[in-house]
Amino acid sequence: MTAPGRRREAVARILRGRPIATQEELLAALGRAGFRATQATLSRDLARLGARRVHRPEGGTVYELSDDGPGDGVGAVRGLVTSIAANGHLVVVRTHPGSAPAVARAIDLSRMPGVLGTIAGDDTIFVAPARERRSRALADRLAALLGAPPARRRRPRA
Repeated sequence: MTAPGRRREAVARILRGRPIATQEELLAALGRAGFRATQATLSRDLARLGARRVHRPEGGTVYELSDDGPGDGVGAVRGLVTSIAANGHLVVVRTHPGSAPAVARAIDLSRMPGVLGTIAGDDTIFVAPARERRSRALADRLAALLGAPPARRRRPRA
């Protein structure tokens, strides 16, 4: 097994073993298990594992692994998208706080035709369409893929 595979296996073992609320907490637990990783690498590992943040009945959120298992991660991020909007040049995906990196990674891993690339913040993703004037169609496909409400149309301000 490759080093990234062993690291992801350790991440999965940690998440199954106890509640983890933050990536910082997970990085510390991973370090104690003998693995070093950056926050960006950990975000990619979480997306690849299909991990998602869920609300606890007693309050707060924790990471859990999806029953869907590894893959492109789309199943794990369904429900994390709050809205999708497009203008003539860009698609903007809004997510619950902290969810944008995992959703962007799932979009990237889906290899959806028409996606040039994504840029993720904390709760906002910019999706660049591969061709100009295709953002609305791309927004509709993303909404269908991510189980989100249909994309709103934005008109440029004059």
